[in-house]
Amino acid sequence: MSGTQQPTIIRADLEHLELLTPLFDAYRIFYKQPSDLAAADSYLRQRLADLDSVIFLAMDGERGLGFCQLYPSFGSLSMRRLWILYDLYVVPEARRQGVGRALLERARDFGQASGASHMELSTAKNNYPAQRLYESLGYVRDEEFYFYELTL
Repeated sequence: MSGTQQPTIIRADLEHLELLTPLFDAYRIFYKQPSDLAAADSYLRQRLADLDSVIFLAMDGERGLGFCQLYPSFGSLSMRRLWILYDLYVVPEARRQGVGRALLERARDFGQASGASHMELSTAKNNYPAQRLYESLGYVRDEEFYFYELTL
């Protein structure tokens, strides 16, 4: 991708699996999971077929540069839909070129158009580049609540 050229951001569907699957596999590898292209394809195929998630794909011509995946949820206090931005990945050679920002902006625009109250995401405490990006786009770090997880 040239320095100032913006990527094309599309909403992925089943026809984009060939581009999306290796990106999703690389994302999982980044988070210390074993590579498994068949399982990645199956997982994404199911999410897209069942409309369980919304995936935006950043493209440079015919090449996939990155993606973000949103999962729907609901807020009892707002009594409205919200979106959880669970996955964001940009290939190493396209980082720091606006791809992640473009994906996040497209996700925000989608969330607003869907009537959602807000979008949530989490990131590692030491992922300072991501934190700076999120904050530059208006995300506010929660200082009031702790996040807990229960493995099942």
